[in-house]
Amino acid sequence: MAEDWSTEALLLKEGIEETSLSISDQQQQQMIEYLKLLTKWNKAFNLTSITDRKEMVIKHLLDSLVALPWIKGTSVLDVGTGAGIPGVPLAIAKPELSFTVLDSNGKKTRFIKQAISELGIQNVQVAQARTENFHPESPFQQIICRAYSSLTKFVEQTGSMMHPSIELLAMKGQFPTSEIEELPNSVVVEDQIELSVPYLHEQRHLIILKPRDA
Repeated sequence: MAEDWSTEALLLKEGIEETSLSISDQQQQQMIEYLKLLTKWNKAFNLTSITDRKEMVIKHLLDSLVALPWIKGTSVLDVGTGAGIPGVPLAIAKPELSFTVLDSNGKKTRFIKQAISELGIQNVQVAQARTENFHPESPFQQIICRAYSSLTKFVEQTGSMMHPSIELLAMKGQFPTSEIEELPNSVVVEDQIELSVPYLHEQRHLIILKPRDA
């Protein structure tokens, strides 16, 4: 008998309404199906430490979707994606954009490949490599990370992919004052946004960086 995820689906719907984001019922259902697969695979492969289903909706889906208003261009890279967060929820919400999700963990990239295949998500490419060793065939407009590393490490490890019009988007918890102060001269802070995640009583910030000479 199929598990009932109606409570989680309602939580997602109400959370999205609270953020005023435009995400269709079909897209929301696809996100819930993604969590179902993640829950199933997690029992065998330990892909995420979050196992409470409501917490997964909040910390995997809503916590990713609050960055949507700043996702633009045509191609986005999610580095250190883990089980596909935030790249897969963002890709479901933005089917017109091309997303690449990158992680060095083979179990996690295999899960994402299987999930996007089962769910028919066609705008996501999956790559297995360390960030600093990844050499894409064409440049990205944006590179995003969530709970990935220090800002300096993020800049250093994506250095080979930098070009004048690129944006680096770092999703952070508390405002990273010391990390901003330690940034290399090669980048500048383009924007810093305080994010509000429904049902999550924790700080969230989005730091947007760009090359200094852009």
